[in-house]
Amino acid sequence: MSQKTASTQDVLLQRGGIPPIGKAIPLALQHVVAMVVGCITMPMVIAGAAGVSAGDQIIMVQASLLVAALAILLHAFGKKGLISSGLPVMIGSGFAFLPTLQSVVKTDGMAGMLGAQVAGAVLGIVVGLCFKKIRFLFPPIVTASVVVTIGISLYDTAVNYMAGGNKAAETYGSPMNWALALITLITVILCGQFGKGMVKASATLIGMVVGYIAAACMGQIHFDSVGTAAWVQLPEPLHFGLTFNLSAVVSLGVVFMVNAVQDIGQFEATANGVYERPAENGEVTGGVIANNLCSLLGGLLGGSPVATAGQNVGIVVTTRVINRIVFGIAGGVVLVSALVPKLSAILITIPQPVLGGATITVFGSIAMTGVRMLARDGLSNRSVFIAGLSVALAVGIPQTAGAFQACPAWVGQILGSSEVIIVAISAILLNLILPKEKKS
Repeated sequence: MSQKTASTQDVLLQRGGIPPIGKAIPLALQHVVAMVVGCITMPMVIAGAAGVSAGDQIIMVQASLLVAALAILLHAFGKKGLISSGLPVMIGSGFAFLPTLQSVVKTDGMAGMLGAQVAGAVLGIVVGLCFKKIRFLFPPIVTASVVVTIGISLYDTAVNYMAGGNKAAETYGSPMNWALALITLITVILCGQFGKGMVKASATLIGMVVGYIAAACMGQIHFDSVGTAAWVQLPEPLHFGLTFNLSAVVSLGVVFMVNAVQDIGQFEATANGVYERPAENGEVTGGVIANNLCSLLGGLLGGSPVATAGQNVGIVVTTRVINRIVFGIAGGVVLVSALVPKLSAILITIPQPVLGGATITVFGSIAMTGVRMLARDGLSNRSVFIAGLSVALAVGIPQTAGAFQACPAWVGQILGSSEVIIVAISAILLNLILPKEKKS
């Protein structure tokens, strides 16, 4: 290896320094393609549940990209321990929030959902400030049960999208919709299981591109909203308004607490994988605060809450590239995308069967991540009981219409539709109440 090549590689493996742009840009784009799918699909799925217009969908996608970009730049260049982890991480829309966001937006509308997001983000900031004192509430058995439930609760969303998304449409469940979904899904499988490097890391994005091309060939792409979208547009604060409903705030607040725990796990994975040490207190505190500040801003602008992107953590640990310029370029690309509404308008032309075919593997991996967390913690009789009962209650109750119809209204509002809050409350209480197993 030449001295020039060695020095280039050394800069890429250091947090500081300026690497060659020709090397930095491809590495940055690899991170972008790995996280951008969530920033597209999250607001689109929520928009579908809310029934908003195409113009409002553009605003939601734009805001989601913007807050993700700001979070990426905060982690890359912010002051560690204050509003930054100082770690080489990428931030995207957090799928852990999706089931509760869908539930809240159906009952309280966009204003109620975004109000709950703002309040929940404040709670997330508090968690970051005092996490060491409440960490005992979220051992692996609790967080694993929550993650499993999040994955399971999203399955019907993906399948509904594969069938067409709109059950009232004449084409719902048609062979064409399923053909598009399966073309997308098969592409994701082939790229993810047999591809290497960028192809493997970008499997979901490649699947969406192939599905999109197939949809265009079938005449399923319509560019009406693209022609009317502006080239450059700043976000519109409070476009959807804010309202605060106690049951919505409680439901989403629990998810923000759980997401903070997941973020901490990603920070730990990054620090251990790259620096071979545990994450420092300042890295954890600053990282959680940064993410929740951006989620709060997302609530004001109409964007999705953010979370540390696990797939990008895997890329960092594998490549060991941690230079902040690489992450700054990635954040800049996402930021530019957020400020160009025509690009956002193109993104929302993606047909729902294509979204479903691309995201069902993502949702499946979320549930399996929870299973792996359970396995790492040890599948003792106690753990299996806590997880099994909590997940059963969380999945079963929302599927049973009128389960709390004779109870006070607030009981049904909090417990009747949110799988995540049910599993969190159940797992936390069972873990605190049930006696610990004696170690032999």
